[in-house]
Formats: sequence, C-alpha cells, structure tokens
Amino acid sequence: MSPGTLARELVFGPSARALAARALAPETPGRVAVAFAADGLSSGEREALASLPSATLDGLDAGSVRLACDRHELAALAAECEPARLLLTALENAERPLDGPALMGIVNVTPDSFSDGGRFLDPARAIEHGLELADAGAAVLDVGGESTRPGASPVSAADELARVIPVVQGLARACPAAISIDTSKARVAEAALDAGASLVNDVTAGLADAGMLALVAERGCTIVLMHMQGRPGTMQAQPAYDDPVREVADFLRGRGDACLKAGISANRIVLDPGIGFGKRLEHNLELIRRLRELRSLGRPLLLGVSRKSFIGHLTGMEQQTDWRVAGRAARERVGGTAAALAACVANGAEILRVHDVRPMAEAIQVAAALAGRAPLRTTL
Repeated sequence: MSPGTLARELVFGPSARALAARALAPETPGRVAVAFAADGLSSGEREALASLPSATLDGLDAGSVRLACDRHELAALAAECEPARLLLTALENAERPLDGPALMGIVNVTPDSFSDGGRFLDPARAIEHGLELADAGAAVLDVGGESTRPGASPVSAADELARVIPVVQGLARACPAAISIDTSKARVAEAALDAGASLVNDVTAGLADAGMLALVAERGCTIVLMHMQGRPGTMQAQPAYDDPVREVADFLRGRGDACLKAGISANRIVLDPGIGFGKRLEHNLELIRRLRELRSLGRPLLLGVSRKSFIGHLTGMEQQTDWRVAGRAARERVGGTAAALAACVANGAEILRVHDVRPMAEAIQVAAALAGRAPLRTTL
C-alpha cells in the first residue's frame, strides 16, 4: 500500500472518519489511551476491544468513548481488526518524531489587520519587512492582502491581487525563505504561485472557492487547511462547541480527505486548528493543551497565537465581548505570545505563525530545548 493510500484509508478514509480516533495522554508506560466516536463501532467490534485483557472502556462525553489498554494488546488485535488498526495509527501519529519547530513570519499587506494593519501597505515597505523577518529566522513568509480579523469585511480579488503580487514577486526574488500566500481565492493563489509562492494558506480550508483544491493539486504545492467556525465578519459573536478539539479534529479530517480526493499528496497538507477563529478563550486554551489529539491526524500542525486577543483576555487587558475591534494594545502582547508559543512547542506544534520573529525565535529555541526537540528550523 502506497503512503498516500495508507494516509487516505487509516487517517482520512471513510472508516477513519467514522471512528474519529484521537490519541489521549498516556496513563502509565506501556499503557495507552485513545478516544473514538461512540457510534463509530459495530457491537462486534466494540466487544473485540472490550475483550482485551487490560482494556477499560468508558464514556468520555456525549459523543466519545475512551479506551485504555496495554499497547501490545492493541497492536496484536490490529492485525485482524480494522478499528484497532485505526486506533493504533492515531497513537503512532501522535507519537511520531517531531522536527524542530519553524517560524512563519506574517507580512500583512492590508489597511485593517488587527495588529499591524496599514503599516506595510506600501509594497516596498512590505518587502523590506519580509526580508527583516527572514533575516531574524523565519523559514516561511505569509503574505496576505485580506484581513481575517473578527468583524472584517471581504475584499475583492482585484484589490487583493494589487496588494500581494508585487510583494510576493519582490520577496521571491530577494529572499531564501519560502513564500506563502494567505488567501481563500483560487485566482489570487494562482497568481501568487506564478509570482514565486510555494504554499497556500487558506483560512477556509478550500471551502470558499471550489477551484482552490484543484489548483493546489495541479501545482503540487503545500496547502494549510485551517478550521474556522463561521466567517470573519461574525465568527466571534457566539462561538459554541460541545468539545472544540473533537469538532476541530473531525473538520480537519474531512478537509484532509477532500484534499486527497482532489489529488493533493498527503505530504503537502498542513493543519491549523484556527486559534481565535470562531473560538472563545476556553476553546483556544483547550486546543493548545490537547494538541496531541490533533497530532493523531498525522500531518504537521501550524498554530497562530501571535498577539491574539485571548492573551489580552487572560491578562485582563480586554473583555471577551470586545470582539469587533482590535485590542488596543495588540503589539504589547509579546510576553503572552512567547508563553503561548512555548506551550505550542511543548505540545507538538511544528510551524508557528508570528509577527515578532526575532524575540519569538529566542523563545522557541528555549522551549524546544526544554521539550527535548531539535532546534528551530530556518527552512521548511
């Protein structure tokens, strides 16, 4: 079975989506724990898992079951039982060796982004800023021409193209870092790829434009699939989840499957849980704490926590009800950003999207060393 077929069937295939396996924190050495959909097994399959000598099966929440057992027993059952094989795959994905973390530097070519809108609207200034971020340690530069801050209004493709293409061209000519285009429009992505970009960062995970996944497949580039509840204009009005991690994992699993069906290679998919995109403070914290469960999907995780409003909510600088306007002190959230990034690194994030590359590179180097991970990567 080819790696692509394996990923499709064991992580993104129909049975895998139905079971929705997520690796949980281990209890003791040799013993493992995994969650799965309560209705994802037949009675016979559930009996097979329950029959493992060391197994305990408990209701985790309204929609999930938790299995704890000895690893060797689950591995033995996996040879003859597909659900056991899917559960074991989730565990192995969560435990796969991690590369050193990499930084994605943010280059906002917008008048209204929440933190630095208007500062780099001039192409020459944006290119200069991007070069500074690369020199400070960014492995990739994410160029965006449409703000996706809470309350943001859509931008036409023509305006977005006018903002980003000169910047992508300038950075691609002058910079060793990879260039990412932050867009949900296939027309903009195509022009940016022609101009030298090699990644597409789509906050709608390919849902806003039916042509996006076909374009990415044709070009053989990398795509970042992000989860967002709602749309930027209203996403922070009333976000609600039964379990944010389970629901985000289910969404990303489905979008990964859509990518594979469109012809995108599994090794070209990066997943982003969408911190701050249709999430309240408690949802953001749960996602960061439980990254292991998202690592069960077997693809690199990108986290964007830089200067986000949840930091101001934690420190008491801002109220959660103030979602329609940018925080009055977004650029002062540097200390909170460094702490959040350290948690992301410790929990398994592989790409960190940041505004302040130089100080965050220092924070991530320390966090990676403390977590026993390889040093910061300056290339993807």
